[in-house]
Amino acid sequence: MSARRTTQIFAASTLFGAVTLAAALDSGRFAAADRRLLLVTHNAPVPETTPAFDRAEGFDRIRGRFDEVLSWNETISPLHPGGWTPRGQDLPMLQRYLNTLWRLGDDRVELVVESIQVTPALALAELLPEAEITVYADGLMSYGPTRNKIDPMIGGRAGRLLHLDLVPGLRPLLLGEFGTVAQTVPAEAFTAAVAELTGPPAPATEPGDGPALLLGQYLAALHLMTAAEEEELHLRMVRGAVARGHRALVFKPHPNAPDSWTRSLAEEAERLGAALTVEDRPVLAEVLYRELRPALVVGCFSTALMTALTFYGLPVARVGTRELLQRLAPFQNSNRIPLTVVDAVVPPLEPGGEEPVTDPERLDDLVAAVGFAMQPKIRPDLREAAVRHLSGPYAERTRHHFTRRRLTVLGLPGGLPVPRHPGVRRLARRALRLRRALRR
Repeated sequence: MSARRTTQIFAASTLFGAVTLAAALDSGRFAAADRRLLLVTHNAPVPETTPAFDRAEGFDRIRGRFDEVLSWNETISPLHPGGWTPRGQDLPMLQRYLNTLWRLGDDRVELVVESIQVTPALALAELLPEAEITVYADGLMSYGPTRNKIDPMIGGRAGRLLHLDLVPGLRPLLLGEFGTVAQTVPAEAFTAAVAELTGPPAPATEPGDGPALLLGQYLAALHLMTAAEEEELHLRMVRGAVARGHRALVFKPHPNAPDSWTRSLAEEAERLGAALTVEDRPVLAEVLYRELRPALVVGCFSTALMTALTFYGLPVARVGTRELLQRLAPFQNSNRIPLTVVDAVVPPLEPGGEEPVTDPERLDDLVAAVGFAMQPKIRPDLREAAVRHLSGPYAERTRHHFTRRRLTVLGLPGGLPVPRHPGVRRLARRALRLRRALRR
């Protein structure tokens, strides 16, 4: 009797994710397989108006790791990958459909996905119920708790979490409730895969000779701030970089950001005696690190700040994290941990900010405390670490990562004392409801 064929299906929505997968394959993080399929998921609000990452510059150089490239969008067309999940009664039919379309037969299937908490990863896990699952994280969100409760029939199948070691010593919280084992993708494998996307690196120059690289994120699209507020955030990057003595600036906008932003940034730079150019190629920031060797990388809470610092040894600076932490809602918002990490680890661009945290144990406790405050029901095991941090010597310096209300609700140090008598508590709740009504 012949052995069963093994098929590995790698789902990716970004070029950064595909490069991470290439690095994981190159470093032996996956066993040999008979077939390797790259499943491209294009999650833009209107996918028809922007090209998927498999059409980006340099993709063809990493494509050779995979036997075939498939499109999830075409598979479920005309439905959108970000909003479709299969109905229970349709699962048997759709499972047969995928089996036929992808020629899976009796294969032993391994499924590799990002963001297991949401579609399309959840949909794929339901449609391939026998597949072993590996989750890979292509950014800072791996350090945060799972954002939603996952069906144990799916979460229990996730045996591994592959992640880039963006903050050495910091342990990921994602999928910890299932005992998922975290494994790092070596930095050298990642930078080698990035090198395939571009030409030779910039010639060696004296430290500080390169431009200041400003990273845009388009936070308005995530409803984290208004377009006007984000434009002002970018202007602060320009002013802060010039104040540090940089006269050559390069702005890398988010692909979907308005063109008007770049015009206002160029005008502000010129007013301050600097020159700003816009990098309009759809390339990874890491490609620019090789090509430009920037003297400084500035951003809000982009993962690219951490790759610059940890993988490329470049000076970095943050701007706007404190304000975003104060207004981010709800508290469970999954952007909170990336914000927390960057705010703690990356030095501020503007004078007067807190110095970065360098002690891994202290950072681990801070992230665990924020993770518990975000998801106390999913990760109750983190409560002890939260209490330890919030009652420790660094609590006051990191209090801006928490809201008084959240600490009070969870009974954590730093919260307001809550009356124990039921009648008093009823009156307090009634007064709170009345206060909210008056605000409307």
